[in-house]
Amino acid sequence: MYYHASPTAHIRELEPRISEHGVPLIYFSKKRENVLVYLSNAVEKYGRETGFAWNGKWKKWGPYGFNSEGLLCLEEYYPDALERTYRGVSGYIYSAESITDSGLDIRIPDAATSGRPVKVTGVEFVPDACEAILEAERNGKIVIVRYKELTEKMKEWIAETIRKEYEEAADHPEYRHFLKGVFPELLPPVRERDAAR
Repeated sequence: MYYHASPTAHIRELEPRISEHGVPLIYFSKKRENVLVYLSNAVEKYGRETGFAWNGKWKKWGPYGFNSEGLLCLEEYYPDALERTYRGVSGYIYSAESITDSGLDIRIPDAATSGRPVKVTGVEFVPDACEAILEAERNGKIVIVRYKELTEKMKEWIAETIRKEYEEAADHPEYRHFLKGVFPELLPPVRERDAAR
């Protein structure tokens, strides 16, 4: 079985969209719990909650990877990131019995992609993404690293990375808005000429 998460209801056929790899793809996981993190995008959620007007494509925020056992590892890069990103967010997990694999090597454990439309064979409504992620953690299917558990070395890496991401996001004001809002202590004050942009 292949799984795909979406905030959109009533999808009967999943269609390829321009992806991070620059080609139209649909991303899937062979593990249901791995798609839970895609039910919400922290950048978009924060922007909408703070009234940030943006008509472009929202930059993705993905603080997760995989541990040596192949379990998805979700890391909180700032306090209460899990709650702030996923609490109260609902969505759908669509499943497909088969796909035509694109053959693209995306180097993500248990992931697959298709460049062709895929018929949906099942759907699950997820009323609260945060609860679903916490349940997956309790069942040993996801690892969550809370902000308070991060080492000082990891916090230093986060600080350095956030400053670099901010500098490189000149064409993404929605991403800068998010970074400034959740990491205010890491970024320089807004200068008058920047605020006017």
